[in-house]
Amino acid sequence: MYGRNELIARYIKLRTGKTRTRKQVSSHIQVLARRKSRELHSQLKVPRGNDSEPWPYKPQLNGMLDQATKDKVLQSISGMSSAQIVSAGVIPTNSTLGGIRPNSYQKQAEFTSQYWSGVSTHQEVPDVKPFRNDNYNLQPPGSSVAPSLIQSNMNTNSNTLMSIGYPSHVINQVPPWQGRQIATRNLRLADFSAYLEQQRDSENYSKHMFVHINHTNPSTNDPLLESIDIHQIYDKFPEKKSGLRDLFEKGPKESFFLVKFWADLNVNISEDVSTFYGVNAQFESPEELTVTCSTKVCSFGKQVVEKVETEYGRYEGGRYVYRIHRSPMCEYMINFILKLKHLPDTYMMNSVLENFTILQVVTNAAGETLLCMAYVFEVSTSEHGAQHHIYQLVGDTKP
Repeated sequence: MYGRNELIARYIKLRTGKTRTRKQVSSHIQVLARRKSRELHSQLKVPRGNDSEPWPYKPQLNGMLDQATKDKVLQSISGMSSAQIVSAGVIPTNSTLGGIRPNSYQKQAEFTSQYWSGVSTHQEVPDVKPFRNDNYNLQPPGSSVAPSLIQSNMNTNSNTLMSIGYPSHVINQVPPWQGRQIATRNLRLADFSAYLEQQRDSENYSKHMFVHINHTNPSTNDPLLESIDIHQIYDKFPEKKSGLRDLFEKGPKESFFLVKFWADLNVNISEDVSTFYGVNAQFESPEELTVTCSTKVCSFGKQVVEKVETEYGRYEGGRYVYRIHRSPMCEYMINFILKLKHLPDTYMMNSVLENFTILQVVTNAAGETLLCMAYVFEVSTSEHGAQHHIYQLVGDTKP
């Protein structure tokens, strides 16, 4: 249930008590995107001083931009998804979209409040935005704001960062995975997989990936992570000592991530062959550590089983590598997968998975959190197999 539209619907339910389906959310986002796109297009094409158009920012913006900049803005808008258009409420001055800085979107706010809350536009409407949209400043290592908290609703590369005023020496100091992967300055997840190996004989061997994250080739062209308020998922994980809430309050806040997996269960499991259910994980760090990885399987927010593994670093290629290799999957997980596969359809599988989560926490020898990954699941229906999406978990987004 943790696609973008499902999260929005869930948040609306929690904050307003109103029920909205993901199709309603998607349709409304598209309506807002078309309206906002038309407003921006007309704004850029109307001659300066034409006050016949209803949107109040057209004359000012036309006076600010030359034709080349307007063309760049229109080109950028054409490449944005509906969600990106709607989310781009305030665009930083001197950005690649030409320094647009509207004061407000009153008409859009009125339209939104009528749809979601069903109350008069003159009444105060609760904030139902599911994502934190404020952009953190990019800082060099050692500054007060960690680079891993950089947020954006658009793909951003080093050229874009330079174009909006960040000096090249600052950008070059930030590793390519900062803000783009499950990583902090102390540790990053380079690879993670859960898989099934089947071997009938020495020549017939197959390996099937249920889930897989591959971050072995980071690039500054990778999109920056979106963020999600951690309060939205507290009920899916244990809340007692060493639970998600307790860990997040202790921090550091930049170490917490949500991963939505679309697991690939499209595999035939034979009873007359040798099978192995395993998990691999690889972490990398610039310093030598002793890391402990705790993996908690949860059902309805309660811990069912926990596996704890300790790894020591091997110095390779200028960094320390920590590998969990061919770690056997627990009996509970194997039985869960087999029972899940016997369900008649994807809808029922996803209904079960809605209440199934995994919390993985990596700590150092002092017990301090280095990384915390909250995993949620659906069944993949894609011909491309297992897929995933990563979010940065943040605290209360209310001002």
